[in-house]
Amino acid sequence: MYSVSHRPAWTLLVASVAAFMTSLDTMVVTTALPTMRAQLGGSVGQMEWTMNAYYLAFACLLITAAGLGDRFGRRRVLFIGLVIFGLSSAGAALAPSLGALIAARAVQGAAAAAIMPLTLTVISEAYPPETRPRAIGIWGALLGAGGVLGPLAGGGLVEWVGWRGIFWVNVPISLIVTVATWLVVTETHGPRHPLDARGLVLVSTGCLGLSWGLIRSADEGWGDPRVWLPLAIGVVLLVGFVAAEHLASCPLMPTSLFKSRGFSAANGVSIGIYGSLSGSVYLMSQFFQIAQHTSPLMAAMRFVPWPAPALVVAPLVGSWAAKLGNRFFLVIGMAMNTIGLVWFALVAQASTPYLELVWPLILSGIGIACVFPTVSSEVVTSVPLERMGVAAGVNSSVREFGGVLGVALAATVFAHAGGYGSAVSFTDGFVRALWVCAIMSGVGMAAAVLAAPRKRSGDCKTNGGFDDQGRDA
Repeated sequence: MYSVSHRPAWTLLVASVAAFMTSLDTMVVTTALPTMRAQLGGSVGQMEWTMNAYYLAFACLLITAAGLGDRFGRRRVLFIGLVIFGLSSAGAALAPSLGALIAARAVQGAAAAAIMPLTLTVISEAYPPETRPRAIGIWGALLGAGGVLGPLAGGGLVEWVGWRGIFWVNVPISLIVTVATWLVVTETHGPRHPLDARGLVLVSTGCLGLSWGLIRSADEGWGDPRVWLPLAIGVVLLVGFVAAEHLASCPLMPTSLFKSRGFSAANGVSIGIYGSLSGSVYLMSQFFQIAQHTSPLMAAMRFVPWPAPALVVAPLVGSWAAKLGNRFFLVIGMAMNTIGLVWFALVAQASTPYLELVWPLILSGIGIACVFPTVSSEVVTSVPLERMGVAAGVNSSVREFGGVLGVALAATVFAHAGGYGSAVSFTDGFVRALWVCAIMSGVGMAAAVLAAPRKRSGDCKTNGGFDDQGRDA
């Protein structure tokens, strides 16, 4: 049955802050790239690895970390991840060269992979079904705000204390959260099956090949062997992983999870929302600086209307979804995000007044606030309780792949349609890339419309593909 913590509110606070911190770091370097390049040297492509190294390690190790949490204890693995995250943040802040910084960012990403899925799992186990959606709504609000506030935090810290401050700020936060995790989070385990070593190797190397190819596509083009070869190898290895898991007696990722329409839909929505968000945030920070000639801090300030709705709307949506169902908010949220991106693409020019740009940002922000808590809730309410850890890990991996794909597609389209030579050239590429992000969001909306079941998010007794004891149906 449910392993409910005696301190659920404290568990929610600790886990939400930890998730916010890791989400923030996915995009925090975007507004700091010009300053970092001036001090450390390196090409534009090399500087992008300060973000891509984090993405790469994050995406490749999520399922593995979730599986280790199920086996060795979720609090224990979360605690270790937080310790490593704080140490690697200090290493990034002290980095004497670009290579050292990229290496530290990769370790940060690996630590974040141990943190992100387990924060959702410990919250889900701390709350019973009737109050779980609201708790996940609060977690989702901070998670979404972290991703979009990354450029804002980066811009402010760069101007006030320099680029190293974007990493130093993590050290005291991670220290406090690490101690709090050990004190207030209840230790739980998933099914204690033998470790699926074959699955660990296949999924990690497959994710590495797929992520590497996507990241390289922005620089080399899709026809380059350095892009399609790792992509092909990654696809083959991941297909092998799925086949091996289907036959394994103790799989790392039970393929029966995807019998649940809700779980499958949540993963489709995750690709759409994170792909569109990551691609648009990556270029929009530069649009405000390069095309509209604002400072890093002012560019970051213009982001505020985007994440701000999440802080108010997401917790409310988490409660309302218990009555109206996740599907309603997934469809409405993805539609609002898609319309907001299309609207922004239609009006974005170097001379466009900010007042004309703020309204599509607000609309998109409200849509994102509807999606983040409900997509996470759909993941954990569509599978049996003992499988929530691995389900959260799978969804987090899918989410990060969506982010990598969104940045890769946006950067590729931008490179072919525009450039950095002038404000007009940058805007041309930016607008084309934003249309691609809107299409990704539309695909996510279609996944919500076609796949998500019409059920109440609070109804955890019957999950698609499973009976109420969690066995495969």
